[in-house]
Amino acid sequence: MPETWVGATAKQIARAVRRGDVSATQVVADHLDYIRTNDDQIHAFRQLRPGEAALEAGEVDNQEDLGHLPLAGVPIAVKENTAVAGLPTWNGSAAARSAVAEADHEIVRRLRGAGAVIVGVTRMPELGLWATTDDGTAVTRNPWNFERTPGGSSGGSAAAVAAGLVPIAHGNDGLGSVRIPAACCGLIGLKPGRGTVPAQIGREDWFGLTENGILATTVADAAVGFAVLAGRTPSKLELPPRLRVAVSLRSPIAGSAADAANKEAVRVATHLLVESGHDAVRSDPAYPIKLCLRGMATWFAAAWRDADADGLAPESLQRRTRQHLRWGKWAWDKGYVREADRLSFRASCEAFFADGKFDVLLTPALARTPLAARSWSDRSWLANIRANMWYAPFAAPWNISGFPAITVPVGIRPDGMPAAVQLVGPPGSELTLLAVAGQFEVAAPWQRHAPGFSH
Repeated sequence: MPETWVGATAKQIARAVRRGDVSATQVVADHLDYIRTNDDQIHAFRQLRPGEAALEAGEVDNQEDLGHLPLAGVPIAVKENTAVAGLPTWNGSAAARSAVAEADHEIVRRLRGAGAVIVGVTRMPELGLWATTDDGTAVTRNPWNFERTPGGSSGGSAAAVAAGLVPIAHGNDGLGSVRIPAACCGLIGLKPGRGTVPAQIGREDWFGLTENGILATTVADAAVGFAVLAGRTPSKLELPPRLRVAVSLRSPIAGSAADAANKEAVRVATHLLVESGHDAVRSDPAYPIKLCLRGMATWFAAAWRDADADGLAPESLQRRTRQHLRWGKWAWDKGYVREADRLSFRASCEAFFADGKFDVLLTPALARTPLAARSWSDRSWLANIRANMWYAPFAAPWNISGFPAITVPVGIRPDGMPAAVQLVGPPGSELTLLAVAGQFEVAAPWQRHAPGFSH
């Protein structure tokens, strides 16, 4: 038996707890000790719940039958915009914090029901609006390089997993907020398709754009986490049949092309796909010019409507957030947020995959290396907009369409940061995407944790 369970996968931990090789109490204690020792370097957690976690681990140990718990004793982190009973829901800053939750979000309830133990909530940018993670109290840093961001908005969750503070973490994804941090931190990051996992995030789930997802270091852990979130019984991933894969380097945003390292990641991934028996051809999905404009209007308006519904005082929020909300009210009042536009783009995506034309789309995950870890919350709205769109343009279309998508590591960039690609599939293809990611993992295993945090 290992001296510490820090660094073990979720599946390894759950198997050991179910067999009685280790107690959930010991596993959770190991991880809490490790968090206390290491989180002051990266600031992944907003708030720990050590006492409650220890008690809940004891409750897992006291269950007579652990065989039905796929996450028995697994320490997990939950993103801070998701209700955990007994904690305030921070939403990225003290100004946006809501009252102590009386009940768990449905996602948290499902995780607990699977035997997972919530050790704390992870940091995010204010209202989940940005692809970096910081506020006036801390800058969350990437475990691979403390001078780089772990991404956002699920940046705290990604940093926690990449550093081994927890084996898996919850995140949610409105315009890339699971996949972008996963790419920044060398992780598997799955955004399920619309309606597959309960959302219930904000007023209207950002007009249906936002989904709850999972961040993990292995495909097997991501698959178990996804099954739990989706209310399914976990099962072994099947080897996918021969697939037809569209390979695209085209950016959805004009002027934001992938750099050489991200193009190389796509080339490597294409080679892995072909070596695994799939067919790969160059083909670009349609990204209409108005898609970017309408997508931004939806992003603005979703934030404004959430803030308005929560009664947030704009003057209490960050300067960049206030400007975002002003644009959101303007976009909503002008009628620029239209369901018809979202449905039209979804239909074009359905046509792209229709009749066996393509089974999977392969794109870069990022356009550039992760941004500098700095106080982006003190910078202007325009500086944040430009930086976010410049380095992470590839994720957002698949929130608008509601299609499932996953980020997969594929080696290391010349600057030492992880390289990654994005796989997208039609509705209902989550298991196919996970299975393809599993083929990548077998053919070209990645480093599970950041250097200096390897276990």
